[in-house]
Amino acid sequence: MYTTNVRQLFVRTDKKFIPSLPRYAFDGKIYVVQSENEAERAVEVLKKSPILGIDTETRPTFRKGESHKVALLQVANEQMCFLFRMNEIGFLPCMANLLASPDVLKVGLSLKDDFLMLRRRNSDFKPGGYIDLQDYVKQMGIQDMSLQKLYANVFHKRISKSAQLSNWEADVLTESQKVYAATDAYTCIQLYKELKQLKATNDYELVGPEASNTNNSNEAKEA
Repeated sequence: MYTTNVRQLFVRTDKKFIPSLPRYAFDGKIYVVQSENEAERAVEVLKKSPILGIDTETRPTFRKGESHKVALLQVANEQMCFLFRMNEIGFLPCMANLLASPDVLKVGLSLKDDFLMLRRRNSDFKPGGYIDLQDYVKQMGIQDMSLQKLYANVFHKRISKSAQLSNWEADVLTESQKVYAATDAYTCIQLYKELKQLKATNDYELVGPEASNTNNSNEAKEA
């Protein structure tokens, strides 16, 4: 019987099917960076990596007119994730240099927003060597713009967002906060590598406009 290995990707994922998917969470090493010395050592490790996933977290605001600066910068490679507590150490030169370097590929989602927030800590910051997944998937005809929807679309797994609105300036980050932050950064690497492969081979087809049954689609394409 003829079988096909062409992957099916939804043009737009219906979020109501996401809660039924198995959960994915980063299970690598997570390091919290709280001093300049720790930051410099972390950057030395990260700049040797061929690809990095990046994201930021900011303390949520619940009152009109209130705003906060970026509290956390998370940077992951394929083995570990470093959580830079910017509310404690600021935006150090070594961190800015890493994000500006054209020699290290950085991948994230909605990076324009992250960079805008980072410039509130350093107005001279100019990012370099990065790919925004929102722009990347548009080139493939995918309309999913959130990390949770995009991950569900590509990997048929769910990323928990329960810690998103937690206090990122707390004295001590909880385990759930650390895993959440690391997961958001690391999954950008996973998505980029998978999408890059599919784009290069053209072994995918778009279906939709929305997912009608994510699990059934996954089974069909692997039959």
